[in-house]
Formats: sequence, C-alpha cells, structure tokens
Amino acid sequence: VSGVCGCCGALRPRYKRLVDNIFPEDPEDGLVKANMEKLTFYALSAPEKLDRIGAYLSERLSRDVARHRYGYVCIAMEALDQLLMACHCQSINLFVESFLKMVRKLLESDKPNLQILGTNSFVKFANIEEDTPSYHRSYDFFVSRFSEMCHSSYEDPDIRTNIRMAGIRGLQGVVRKTVNDELQANIWDPQHMDKIVPSLLFNLQSGERTESRSPSPLQASEKEKESPVELTERCFRELLGRAAYGNIKNAVNPVLTHLDNHCLWEGKTFAVRCFKIIMYSIQSQHSHLVIQQLLGHLDANSKNSATVRAGIVEVLLEAAAIAASGSVGPTVLEVFNTLLRQLRLSVDYELTGTYDGSTNIGTKIIKAHEERQLQEAVIRTIGSFANTLPTYQRSEVMLFILGKIPGLHPTLPPSGSGPDGTRMIQVMLLKSLVQVTAGYETTNMLTAMPSSFLEPLLSLSLTEDPEVRLLVLQILLSLIDRHDNRPKFSNVSIISDISVLKLKVDKCSRQDNLFMKKHGQQLYRHIYLGCKEQSSGREHYQTLFTLLALLSVELANEEVVVDLIRLSLALQSILILCLKILSPDNNHIFNVKHWHLILQPIFKLCASSVCIKSN
Repeated sequence: VSGVCGCCGALRPRYKRLVDNIFPEDPEDGLVKANMEKLTFYALSAPEKLDRIGAYLSERLSRDVARHRYGYVCIAMEALDQLLMACHCQSINLFVESFLKMVRKLLESDKPNLQILGTNSFVKFANIEEDTPSYHRSYDFFVSRFSEMCHSSYEDPDIRTNIRMAGIRGLQGVVRKTVNDELQANIWDPQHMDKIVPSLLFNLQSGERTESRSPSPLQASEKEKESPVELTERCFRELLGRAAYGNIKNAVNPVLTHLDNHCLWEGKTFAVRCFKIIMYSIQSQHSHLVIQQLLGHLDANSKNSATVRAGIVEVLLEAAAIAASGSVGPTVLEVFNTLLRQLRLSVDYELTGTYDGSTNIGTKIIKAHEERQLQEAVIRTIGSFANTLPTYQRSEVMLFILGKIPGLHPTLPPSGSGPDGTRMIQVMLLKSLVQVTAGYETTNMLTAMPSSFLEPLLSLSLTEDPEVRLLVLQILLSLIDRHDNRPKFSNVSIISDISVLKLKVDKCSRQDNLFMKKHGQQLYRHIYLGCKEQSSGREHYQTLFTLLALLSVELANEEVVVDLIRLSLALQSILILCLKILSPDNNHIFNVKHWHLILQPIFKLCASSVCIKSN
C-alpha cells in the first residue's frame, strides 16, 4: 500500500509538490524557507505555471480556513506575499486573481486576526508596481469591506482599534492601487467616495474624542506608534493630494454630507479641522473649487438653523484665510453675492421670526441672538475674502456691495420686513464695507473713490440713522488714511507742537489735487451738514474731527487748507448762533457741547499742515 501511495505521490504535478513542501508538519515551525526558495525559483523559471501555483495555494488556504487551521493560513499568505514580490512576468495577472480571492476569503472571516492578516497582504500588494495592465480586475468588494472595517464595533477596544486601523490601511492601499491606473474603475466615482471619505471622517472624529481623554500609562509608553487619528489624517491627506481638478467635487461632497448627517456644523471645531486638512492637502490652484462648493452648500441650507449656517460660514472664513491670494477663482463677485444674500436673508429671518414669513402653528421659531451671531460671522468672512484680493478687485467689490444697499437705487427690491429691515440691511452692508476697506492700500484717490462710489456713499451720510452716518465716516477714514495717521488723531486735543505726533506726510500728487478739485466741495458740504445733525453724539464728532484732520494731512494743498479753515469758521458761526438762541434746557445744547472737539484743534492742525507741506 505504501508503494502505491508513493507512486501516486510521484505522479502529482511538480508545482503541487513544491507548494506542499513549504508547509511544515507543525505550523508553529513556520514557512520552510529552503523549500520556499525552490518554489520561487520554479515560478521564475516557468512563469506559465504561476497561475496554477496561485490556484492551488488558494485551494489549500480555503480548506485550512474551513478547518480552523490558522497556522497554515498564515504560512500560505506569507508564501503568496513572497511570490508577489519576486514575480513580475506577464502571467502575474492570473496569479493576482488567485491572490485577491484568498485575501477576500480572509476578509470575509469573522476572525479579527484573519481580517488583519488579509489586509496586511493586500497593503503589500498595493505597493507593488505591476508591469502588465489589468483590464477586468475589480476592487469594489475591497472598498466596501475596508470601509466596513473602519466602522468596526468589536467589543474589545484594542481589537476594535486594530480592525479600524487595518481598514484605514486597506482603503489607503486601494487608493494607491487604482488612482493612477486608467484601466481600473474610477475610484473617484461617487459610489466609492461615499464609502471611503465617511469612513475616514468617522475615525478622525472618533479619535478626536479619544484624544480628549487622559491617556493611560500603556498608551503613553507607546507614543512612538502611529495613532489611529494620525493614520486617518495621513490617509485623508494622501487621498486629497491625488485629486485632480475634475475630482475635487466628488471628494468634498461626502464631507459636506457627513457633517450634515451628524450635525457637526454647529460644533464648528471638527468641521473647521476637516476643511483645514482639505485646503492644505489639495493643489493650491484648486482651492476656489472647495470655496464654491461651500458657498453652494450654504445656499442649500439657507432655511436651516442659524447655528448650522454660522458653522458653514466659519469654515468659509478659515478656508479663505488659507487660500492663496487670488485663489477665490474667476467668479469673485459670485462669492460676495452669496454672502450678501445670506446676510439679507438672516436680517429678514430675525425680524419676521420665521423662515417663510408665516406665523402658523408648527413653524420653526428663529432665535434672534443666533441670527445676529451669523450676521457677524458673515461680515467677518466678507472681510477675510476681501483680504485675499488684489486692490483692483477689492475696488470692484466695494462698488458691488454699495450697489446692494437698499435706499440708494430705485431698482433694488425693498426688504420683505419693511423699514426696519431696510435699515438693518443698510447697517449690515455698511459694516461689510468697513471690513472690505480696512487695510485698503489707496494709491490713487480718483480710482479708489470714483463718483459712482463717493456720491452714493455721501448721500448715506445725511440719513437720520446715526449708526449709518458713523459707518459712512469710518469707510471714508479707511480710504483717505494712506499713511496710518488715523490712530494719532484718536484723542482730540490742542497740541502746541504738532511734530510730537510724528505724522507721515507726503507731498500731494497731481491725482490728489484733481480729486479735491472735483470732490472737495462735496466733502465739505456733507461734513458741514453732518455736524448739524441733531442725533449726532460724541463719537460722531470725534470721527468728523479725524476726517478733517486726515484731509488736512493727506490731501491738503494751499487751497484745501483755506477751504478747511473756511469750513471751521462756518461751523464756529453756527455754534455762536446756537449759544445765543438755545436755552440750557434745550436738547440741541448736547450737540453744541461737542463742537469744541472739532473747531479749536482743526484750526491748529490746518495751520501746522501748511507749514509741513511747505517744508
């Protein structure tokens, strides 16, 4: 009988005998290295047998898995890994199919050790550059299975962490294997991205909660090991870094959906972290695509709660700060149009108390303080976007915002919330304009403040609302102050020697003279009328003084100084007349008290300005 068995064994194919010889009698002895070298040499010498070797190894592995002989399973996978690393012939594709079949078998197991073993083998395979293309290989199962592992809820926390990390490494391997292979199914398709990206974000968020707790001594001693959060972030950055222009949308959409589904906009912290990773990882020329998607998402959530919209706006603010200059993209005005539209909607929501203007039972009630916080966030974001723009584009944005202010143009639709809404929208848009003009580097007054901008702005300086008038004055100060002299006039006082202020003064250019010749009388008239407004307070007069002081320093030639002195004399005449007519109990006397803030200091400043300019 033994002779018959020996005879039958000798008749078996050589590749089967070589494969059988790599398995020891006791699996704890591990792979028989000498026999493994023989198998590798045979595979290299007869590459046409490689697919049969793979099929037979797959058959043995399936049998060992079914019989729970996990030691032999590990030996089979080690042999497969070595054959993959050694063989790069044209027959490798058929061998790879057997290899992936075995990896799939391990991943389908309910044993964590087998899942991790299969993942490790797949990661090694993903790092191999194949010499021959594959036309019909599919990785759909691996994307689904690795994503499922990323969400593992295994009872033991350590094993659960290992399974999740294995899933992350597996997704990283799939991306590396397919992202640059045009013959593979497009990994950027929504069906794949909707599994990969949420799996990464889930682990990023879970790790964030774990890191917030105090680490155990064992965790502290293993700092040199990569944590799940670090691995997830590295994988996410690698994925985004490989995204081309046409793939940015598919990569970012799952992020927006995940933040929506898990109500993560309201907390802001995690949403901001996600988009910081995105903005720093993608190619800089693609930054505007992310910003446009955020703007579109903001519009889509225009009837959501104020906290959600504020969270999206905060993310926009951070994205704008990271984006390089000019990277907002070709549709600059579209960005500001969206933000201004949200500002207008928020004002209407705050005043009406509902999203649809009705007061029916069941209508979602709006919290006014949340809407005000949203409005402040939008205004800050407008300023942040403006800071990324060159000067010429910022001028266009200034005109664009001014054109949106109700009450200036009859073609603009009135606010749906009546006069109060119109007034609030005016204030909000002027605050936005203050943000845009802050830090504006004016080189030519004629181009910074053309008639189409200056005349509507000055018309607002004569409105009855004191807050609107004050905002207009602040905008003028930002545009006229070219040498940062404004802080030096914050304290109104009579100074005997003006040189102690250390003012920065340049000789007026031809463009400055033309500007004052064209618009000077208009400015003087509005300053004069502004001083006569009954509702003006101390802050208004301080700002008017600063405006007159900056005009005398920044734009004053001899004619302008004479005009400023005449203006001061006219104001003095009104003050004397008021003191003669008004009784001490009259309400107008409050305004008269503050006129000394302008008159005496401005006389001194005008006289000193002539000396400075002449020198």
